[in-house]
Amino acid sequence: MKLFGDPLRAEIVRLLAREQMCTCHLVDDTGARQSTISHHLRVLREAGFVAAEPRGRYTYYRLRPEALSILTVGIANLTAQAHHAQAIRRPCA
Repeated sequence: MKLFGDPLRAEIVRLLAREQMCTCHLVDDTGARQSTISHHLRVLREAGFVAAEPRGRYTYYRLRPEALSILTVGIANLTAQAHHAQAIRRPCA
């Protein structure tokens, strides 16, 4: 959750969900500095949510749908557990 908690990082994820982009596109669309965009892309790549693909002078970034699917399944499981937990209360000793 922390990974998507940063507003700029969340915006980068939303943008990459629509299309593959290079750093220059992300700078233009967010107004953030190139070094800031590069930092957030590195964090997302290291977490396995973004893949990079060199294309000539540029590197294009894309979301990895399989990583998002794993996250979605995990959140769905937590949601189911939370619904079940509504009926469970451990007594205090």
